Amino acid sequence: MNSLPFPLRRIPRESAETGSNVFPVAASFAGALTKSAGDRLDIPRYKAYSLTNFRDIPQMAGLPEALKFDIEVVGQVLPFKVNNFVLDQLIDWERVPEDPLFVLTFPQRAMLAPAHYDEIAALLKAGADKPRIKAAANRIQLELNPHPAGQLSHNVPSLEGEPLAGMQHKYRETVLFFPSQGQTCHAYCSFCFRWPQFVGLTELKFASREVDRLIDYLRSHPEVSDVLFTGGDPMVMSTSNLARYIEPLLEADLPGLRRIRIGTKALSYWPYRFLDEDGDGLMALFERITGSGRHLAVMAHFNHPRELEPEAVQRAIARMRQTGAVIRTQSPLLRHINDDPARWAEMWNRQVDLGCVPYYMFLSRDTGAHDYFSVPLVRAWEIYRQAYQRVSGLCRTVRGPSMSADPGKVQVLGTSEIGGEKVLQLRFLQGRNPDWVHRPFFAAYDESATWLNELKPAFGESRFFFEDNVGTA
Repeated sequence: MNSLPFPLRRIPRESAETGSNVFPVAASFAGALTKSAGDRLDIPRYKAYSLTNFRDIPQMAGLPEALKFDIEVVGQVLPFKVNNFVLDQLIDWERVPEDPLFVLTFPQRAMLAPAHYDEIAALLKAGADKPRIKAAANRIQLELNPHPAGQLSHNVPSLEGEPLAGMQHKYRETVLFFPSQGQTCHAYCSFCFRWPQFVGLTELKFASREVDRLIDYLRSHPEVSDVLFTGGDPMVMSTSNLARYIEPLLEADLPGLRRIRIGTKALSYWPYRFLDEDGDGLMALFERITGSGRHLAVMAHFNHPRELEPEAVQRAIARMRQTGAVIRTQSPLLRHINDDPARWAEMWNRQVDLGCVPYYMFLSRDTGAHDYFSVPLVRAWEIYRQAYQRVSGLCRTVRGPSMSADPGKVQVLGTSEIGGEKVLQLRFLQGRNPDWVHRPFFAAYDESATWLNELKPAFGESRFFFEDNVGTA
């Protein structure tokens, strides 16, 4: 195994929360690295902030009270959590409140409809008790389409007639598994379509501890080649907890299981997860996965090129790649954050330079603060096309712009004029029915539509071909 491409040295920090714990370099790489003091990494102490203590964030002192009140109001409805790495390494506080990484993690007033904002604001100003505020927030949350794309109704698999909680099986080859200890994150993205996992509504949450039931399901469905561990973020779990899910899969007789995927934002929001003492065991676990002959894909979420700049992020990426894992990157296209082709081109270029594979440009899901983040489909295609034109072929592995809608992943291919009618051309990248994949279809041109359900069929058709079969596998 090759050594890391750079020595591990102290990463300077200016946060008041910075600790002085010093951990050795990964034990799994001990034979490749020296043990000198220069090869040790100073890991800052983790400090999380939420609605209860965000006013203690040192950088908050210089912000206006009205902005802090907006955070408090919107944070009653949409989840909020941030940590000292994001605060100190990613956010440009001189550009707040417009800074895209600030918007990415801090609730913004316009994320709620005016009536919803005013209702919660009035309760806070009147000194309403917590149960009353929570009841109002829960009612609003249920109005925000908390589980889009049929997650609660169409995607839940069953075994021997019993539904399997904490799993989803929408596409034939892939099963999603939600490990119960991984249903939180190091920090919350304000756009996240999994926001119901974090707001305390138990009936909206996916979680499972039953890896044995997952194995039984995979045995009965040999067509499944991929298992995706998702959340939340599985990388918030300790290595020992993650191994309790991974190792039984490796030990089971599952000849159909060819790939294990892990979705994570931790590379951006807490890269020290992969560089500290517990990261040693994590890298060894990754090596066991790839050593078993199975492909390990880390589905890494990067939403802005600045997230790739910190040295700790780059070291974490390099270390992970040495285990044989392939890092595939994805992000939604988000107004206020990355709705600029230059940012996407920069992001893809940096990712390829670091050895990652650009994978998906998604469109903001029709849930939560969708109205705040959404970009019209026509404009999304223009941003994708212009970014694509600016990069080399090695960056053009990315697919998009794509909507993860009820019938499947639908890619916007562009605009055309056919028989004198201006249309949007689309196709399925994934579908509930595998026969839909790569089947093109056309919608009437609409400059304002931001999601599939806002489109109408072209050429006078009354329905799209797939509409009668949505909900069937």
